Amino acid sequence: MCFILALRGLSSPASSQRGNRFGIIGMTIAVVTTLVTHVPFVQHALVADIGPTIVVRAIDWTTVVEILAAIGVGAAIGLVTARRIAMTAMPQLVAAFHSLVGLAAVLVGVAAYLNPQAFGISDLVIPLIGQPFAVIHPVSRIELGLGVAIGAITFSGSVIAFLKLNGNMGGKPIMLPGRHVINLALLAGILGLIAYFVTDQAPWIFWTVVILSFVIGFLLIVPIGGADMPVVVSMLNSYSGWAAAAMGFTLHNSAMIITGALVGSSGAILSYIMCRAMNRSFISVIAGGFGAVADTSGGAVASDRPWKRGSAEDAAFLMSQAEQVIIVPGYGMAVAQAQHVLREMGDKLKAEGVRVKYAIHPVAGRMPGHMNVLLAEANVPYDDVFELEDINSEFAQTDVAFVIGANDVTNPAAKTDKTSPIYGMPVLDVEKAKTVLFIKRSMGGVGYAGVDNELFYRDNTMMLLADAKKMVEDIVKALD
Repeated sequence: MCFILALRGLSSPASSQRGNRFGIIGMTIAVVTTLVTHVPFVQHALVADIGPTIVVRAIDWTTVVEILAAIGVGAAIGLVTARRIAMTAMPQLVAAFHSLVGLAAVLVGVAAYLNPQAFGISDLVIPLIGQPFAVIHPVSRIELGLGVAIGAITFSGSVIAFLKLNGNMGGKPIMLPGRHVINLALLAGILGLIAYFVTDQAPWIFWTVVILSFVIGFLLIVPIGGADMPVVVSMLNSYSGWAAAAMGFTLHNSAMIITGALVGSSGAILSYIMCRAMNRSFISVIAGGFGAVADTSGGAVASDRPWKRGSAEDAAFLMSQAEQVIIVPGYGMAVAQAQHVLREMGDKLKAEGVRVKYAIHPVAGRMPGHMNVLLAEANVPYDDVFELEDINSEFAQTDVAFVIGANDVTNPAAKTDKTSPIYGMPVLDVEKAKTVLFIKRSMGGVGYAGVDNELFYRDNTMMLLADAKKMVEDIVKALD
């Protein structure tokens, strides 16, 4: 119930802290209950000179200390990481945590395979000749195979997602020749081996499933471009849940089954929402290749096309004279850590009698909800923040659209240019505002999807070329 309430609370920034608390309480109950109900014991036989032998059970304090030490180390790592991690690094942190969940599922599966009797998933067979051996139940073999396969895919896929988000690998897709045939062959091989594993629990079958699953996880994420990373993060979140649920069946742990199913289903729903927001199908995301070729429509290089440049003073004057300003944050705001000064700018505009709203695209940033978290961190009122479908109709009646680092999600080419890789992707209609102020470091770069933004060259667009935080600070000074 606590985990369900946690998911419910996390559906809104206003209730997210309460949701986190429910999650903490639920996990604490789960861990404490497990420790209390599964206290390890050792047996000592006391042989008396007279009378029967007495068997005494005592708590195995060595094992208890090992378990508590492991919990302490994990808690310390989590606490230090949470305190030190920058908000801009949150997407790669989530990807790293997903990889740990997948690896944990693999390790539990390996432990269960090597010692099935300890997990209660086998029968001991004593042959007439030879050593006794454990025969794993056929149903448990299916659970084991699926659990380690999903876990391994989650681990290697999350590692690649982390490297792409962290900048260790380029955001562009890495297109391997014949990748679809290779992936389908590997997937068919994994499923075939799991089916064969039901009839034969030979070690080579189990370890081949593990190795092939690690490989296909790598191959699935490598061809996916940076523009699809929000979908990939939510997709890997779903995978990690299903891996935990599968291991729950193996361990006969109903709490793991329930919570794994909650995470898996919520991640799948979120992936579907992200795909709709990008006008992409789940299969096309897995196929990869989004943003593989930069858009060069019109045959002009960015620096060769006419555009207008403005200053902080220009921006301050235009916004102070406006009736309504809609602020559109993106990953550039996150990189510059400009959310606090942006909120200060919004407060000053409100003091001038200007209506200020914030427009959030579902895939702005590098993970679902990235912009919402940053604005909440800066204490931006929740009532001022609107999703795409709730605010898109207001741009036509807006005096100034203030775009800070949001590139692909504001590109009009998604609606007009059928040759563009992002054609059909729902975007914010910022070009309909009377004036568009666009903060960008330089005119040379393109968005994470690898396409140029047609908005830069519109007659009603004024480019503010500078570091996002520095530019907003200058605008605040000009407002003063």
